[in-house]
Amino acid sequence: MKILVTGGSGFLGTHVRKFFDADDLSRRTGLDILNVGDVGMAKDYDVVIQLAALLDKDPHNAGNIFLTNVDGTVNLLRQMKEDAVFIFASTKDVYGRFADNFSQVNENCPTLFAGQSPLEWSKLIAERYVEYYANAFNFRSCIFRLSTVYAPVTDDNTPNFVGHYVDAINKGERLQLPGGGTPLRDLLHVDDFSRACTAFTESVIRHGLYNLGGGPENALTLKDLVAKLEEVSGLQAVIDEENPLPAPTPLNYVTDISLSSQELGWSPELGLNEGLKTLF
Repeated sequence: MKILVTGGSGFLGTHVRKFFDADDLSRRTGLDILNVGDVGMAKDYDVVIQLAALLDKDPHNAGNIFLTNVDGTVNLLRQMKEDAVFIFASTKDVYGRFADNFSQVNENCPTLFAGQSPLEWSKLIAERYVEYYANAFNFRSCIFRLSTVYAPVTDDNTPNFVGHYVDAINKGERLQLPGGGTPLRDLLHVDDFSRACTAFTESVIRHGLYNLGGGPENALTLKDLVAKLEEVSGLQAVIDEENPLPAPTPLNYVTDISLSSQELGWSPELGLNEGLKTLF
């Protein structure tokens, strides 16, 4: 089975590509999803995992964000062969503040506009294109609305907040925690995301949309996350208690993973102790 990972040299893509021994379509390999000539290679693959994105939330750069994240995705979709698999990495943040109405966020959470950034809105728009093209041109599609996915840091890639905490702990730098460390998040190791891609590919499901995260068993407050990182590393964090960052929106987010469990037979294999150790 031939697998292509777009953005396969990025923060998550590097690990996903290695997990599958897949090919890479990314700017670091001289290829671009905005170049119609480059994306033509997608027609030769059985599975395309679309991770390439402009991860920018600046409203003043909305045009470029929509261009890359929507038009780039459409360019790929137009190349998919019949019965191939297209997996699209979306985000939990399409739900915005509505997620705070759920103790565990399921796929029925509203996605109405509630101040989401161009990044989240571009992902939501791209989802609709994925659904249309997959149905219209008879290939399989899976949309994963990802919670916090963490991974070991690789060269020239900017980590998410988990990686930032690890870097600060390693360097002895002061950490400022949003909301004083009280916000709750569930965490998913990148290898468990890759296993979810495998689970969908090997299933009989034609089209799926799933919230994907660590679930309640892998959820903790940001302050408890720092304590867990101290525990697995044996290092001491320095928290700036007097200057917390603003609380995020939503304040708390824990993924309801029951649908992916029921339909794909998937659940996270790496718990927090084992998974977070891979970051040091």
